[in-house]
Amino acid sequence: MKVVVISGGASPEHQVSLASGRGIAKAAELSGHTVVPLVIDASGNWQDGQHEAIALLQDSDVAIPALHGEGGEDGVIQGFLEQLRVPYVGSGVAASAVGLDKHLTKAVLRAHGIPVTPGITVRGADLRDTEAVVQRLKAVGIEFPVFVKPGSGGSSFGVARATDLQSLAAALAVAAELDPQVLVEQEVQGREIDLAVMEFPDGRVDVAPALEIHADPDQPFFNAAAKYDSGRTRFVVPAPLEAALAERLRRTALEVFEALGCRGLARVDFFVPADGNPLVNEINTFPGFTPASQFPRMWAAAGLSYADVIETLLTTAARKKAA
Repeated sequence: MKVVVISGGASPEHQVSLASGRGIAKAAELSGHTVVPLVIDASGNWQDGQHEAIALLQDSDVAIPALHGEGGEDGVIQGFLEQLRVPYVGSGVAASAVGLDKHLTKAVLRAHGIPVTPGITVRGADLRDTEAVVQRLKAVGIEFPVFVKPGSGGSSFGVARATDLQSLAAALAVAAELDPQVLVEQEVQGREIDLAVMEFPDGRVDVAPALEIHADPDQPFFNAAAKYDSGRTRFVVPAPLEAALAERLRRTALEVFEALGCRGLARVDFFVPADGNPLVNEINTFPGFTPASQFPRMWAAAGLSYADVIETLLTTAARKKAA
């Protein structure tokens, strides 16, 4: 197939996306596909020009929007590809838009009876009234410490842990620089477990063995430094889970995928507190995708190589066009 790999973008995850795009392009080429890389620069412009990009996309069999965050996982690029009638890997416009918006994601999941991390959404003038935020937190039974994060985006950019009024005010200001809607969530003491969900060409949707994150102990939490710059963060896959918990996580990941209307792939991130009842933290409709990223690692534990996973995603997208 002729495959266009789109990477870069104007979000803070620009460099992460470029790394994902390079890995995907190399694997697709080794599988015998003709790969055309298209890069969106950090200002949001097509590096090869918009008209040239459109022509290349319309001449392709499948596009892979290997973009993370705003402009990539929020339905914008998906809508563009829909207009061009180019088949693409991953979720459509609606699922992408909801999946990137953490507030909407949790609202939808709560409506489906799926437990999520407790928290509130703060926006507008409330972002500058820290005491009012604390009162809202107390009203729903949330106390310090809390995590503050932008309402959209990933890679833990703009995320901070707050333990008092002063650190909460600082964290709200940082998160608001990236998104005018900010989530403040209860810190959950427990295990961090990820699950990789993938759609296959025959329509089957399956889940790989779970992965457990052991963040760098020198970092305050699993932040961007622990994710990308640390040699001390460990990913254990398959995660050592009791059979009942493993199955519960698997079923919940599939429920999340279905509830949001996802396609192609997603990574669902959980907290498992001491009581053993999993809470959904968030979903990534196009997670990090280098060979070292969590999603490919989980499928490797199921016996699928990095190239196998990309081939599965490409074939699934191409068959949807044929159907």
